[in-house]
Amino acid sequence: MAAAADHVFDPWDPAFVADPYPAYAGLRARGRVIRYEPSDQWLVPHHADVSALLRDRRLGRTYLHRFTHEEFGRTPPPPGHEPFHTLNDHGMLDLEPPDHTRIRRLVAKAFTPRTVQRLRPYVHALADELVAALVGNGGGDLLTDVAEPLPVAVIAELLGIPVADRPLLRPWSADICGMYELNPSEEAAARAVRASVEFSGYLRELIAARRAEPGEDLVSALIAAHDEGDRLTEQELVSTAVLLLNAGHEATVNATVNGWYALFRHPGQLAALRADHSLVPSAIEELLRYDTPLQLFERWVLDDIEIGGTTIPRGAEVALLFGSANHDPAVFADPGRLDLARAENPHISFGAGIHYCVGAPLARIELAASLTALLERAPTLALAAEPERRPNFVMRGLRGLRVELR
Repeated sequence: MAAAADHVFDPWDPAFVADPYPAYAGLRARGRVIRYEPSDQWLVPHHADVSALLRDRRLGRTYLHRFTHEEFGRTPPPPGHEPFHTLNDHGMLDLEPPDHTRIRRLVAKAFTPRTVQRLRPYVHALADELVAALVGNGGGDLLTDVAEPLPVAVIAELLGIPVADRPLLRPWSADICGMYELNPSEEAAARAVRASVEFSGYLRELIAARRAEPGEDLVSALIAAHDEGDRLTEQELVSTAVLLLNAGHEATVNATVNGWYALFRHPGQLAALRADHSLVPSAIEELLRYDTPLQLFERWVLDDIEIGGTTIPRGAEVALLFGSANHDPAVFADPGRLDLARAENPHISFGAGIHYCVGAPLARIELAASLTALLERAPTLALAAEPERRPNFVMRGLRGLRVELR
């Protein structure tokens, strides 16, 4: 495998995973679309193309609404992976209209601006509580002490997951998300299948309990919509809940630790933020851009499409490189520089088009709450040990982030 020093795209090389951004620059210089044989994909590295293709209906997250596996020239997944695919394929992220439209319309009711704003006091109170505990201990692991528990608790609160059951969620989510990496191993697939079975079983029990005794939560609301004939199957309900739990915290967790690691490596920017907390909103957007939590988003080519003079045939898969798009100098001045006051910042970390992250407003509130609490309560927070990066490429994060108060 080529080293990242050679600026080669190699998502299985730890040196590349540590810093993929120089390799992205090499990809952008090579063209608008690059064939990548190891993952059987076409890589799309430029911001303009990624942004346009996210909105292009000739691409889809699935092809099964139009073709069989055989008609599309694809091999069906192994039968042993069925529990994962049943769970994954019925969530709105992997559906296309009209099913996607129907489910997203129901879920969007839980993420109206009014609903999200109602959660703001809960989010800020919990962030303060978590940061106060971290400060009381003189430091700790920012990942496990703040970054993980905050968004997990918020999305669990929204869905109505009992507090005692919430520690189950993160391990299930991590195992399921392992299948979103490029060419996952059989071991990763086995973990994802097991987590899919356990998570689905848990949610079916929760749905039965909420059906018998509804609450003021999203699961109860989706059950009510189903009972009122809005054509939401139980499998869609289970898959939607899992998607919201996974997507509702995975990116926020990684954005928090990636962001703070970037701040520690740019002390001048951190000092400016500590001196002026009004920078928090623009800082969040810049940290999401600078070290993007979701590096890649895959789409199937449903109809032949031409990109920069190259025709990508129906049946192919494109990999939209969010991390590269967010460092495209055609859009971002000096993209390798962390600038918390960056005024123009059209990053695509939350996607675009019909699959734009429905929870983006809530994620921004969570990121602002934890960042503000840490700035106010831990003004001397510092890196205690160099962190180890997770080996994952698609979902970019750290294994932990040890911090201390100085």
